[in-house]
Amino acid sequence: MEVLFTPEGLLSLLMLATLEIVLGVDNLVFISIAVSRLPQERRSEARKFGLALACMTRIGLLMSLAWLARMKTPLFSVLGNDISVRDLVLIGGGLFLLIKGTMEIHESVEGEDGEGPSARASSAFGYVIAQIAVIDIVFSLDSVITAVGLVNNVPVMAAAIIAAVLVMMLASDPVGEFIDRHPTIKMLALAFIILVGVALIADGLNFHIPRGYLYFGMAFSAGVESLNLIAKTRRQKKAALRAQRDDTE
Repeated sequence: MEVLFTPEGLLSLLMLATLEIVLGVDNLVFISIAVSRLPQERRSEARKFGLALACMTRIGLLMSLAWLARMKTPLFSVLGNDISVRDLVLIGGGLFLLIKGTMEIHESVEGEDGEGPSARASSAFGYVIAQIAVIDIVFSLDSVITAVGLVNNVPVMAAAIIAAVLVMMLASDPVGEFIDRHPTIKMLALAFIILVGVALIADGLNFHIPRGYLYFGMAFSAGVESLNLIAKTRRQKKAALRAQRDDTE
């Protein structure tokens, strides 16, 4: 533990915590989408529970570094590409995100009211947490492998994971509520989920797409949509003022 409080340890902690927060953006977005089917009063609890689950999953993987290393051992080859357990997990997780994102977009476009059997199942707290648990494993795998490649110090990595999750817990409610309030932002979040799914499948097939490209594209889209929201709010205020003046005349 003394290593953690050295200048090198603190610098590594800051660097890894920042990296964990960046890599956790997709996890935070997915959790916000997953809990949107729950009653309003249970969403915050589910977000916190989901992030706590992510923290435990990542630390659990960190405590089994030997097993994690074996996950990269090739099992078989497809078209000259070696496929390992890690690759299968990434491909499975990517397919899950593609299916989840496509289904949510379909329901948003079709305007379904959420009264069917599938909607009732999706509204169950346990069902939502199960979805979060499945995808946490995929995101945790990616995150921990990246951390291990940068710093070979378990206490520093564990502290960075805990610090990052605490920051994401603080941000989860504002982010989730903002997505819930604005349907167009939710659609962007779903598009981001699909992009991450494609990236995970590609990574599982040994074709790496830098996450920075995905984050930049989504940040640019979110920036443009934010300008649209600001313009819409100002138009609504002007319309309200005009209506007020007309009433007083």
